[in-house]
Amino acid sequence: MYGLIGSARARTGRRDETVAILLENMDSTPGRLSDVVAEGPGNPDVVWITEGRDSAGRYRASLALPAVRGAIARGKPLIAAFGQHTETRPVGGHGLAPAA
Repeated sequence: MYGLIGSARARTGRRDETVAILLENMDSTPGRLSDVVAEGPGNPDVVWITEGRDSAGRYRASLALPAVRGAIARGKPLIAAFGQHTETRPVGGHGLAPAA
């Protein structure tokens, strides 16, 4: 399995719009095991994204999908800065099969 946890700071007052774009196509991403978009409670502009995929290759391939590319193009101008970014190897949890 492959995981990615990252944060971004939306331009002031644009977090809700950023979140809406992030949530649009999650159900159609190949290899998707889980996706969570969360607001950072300490900052009204911060968004956290946690993704789980069946493989790193499927994650990278999803970035080439037209819907994902379109969402990136629309969302990028709303981002003031990218924050932390960490790749992980999920080993299980609610909604995930245990790692083999």
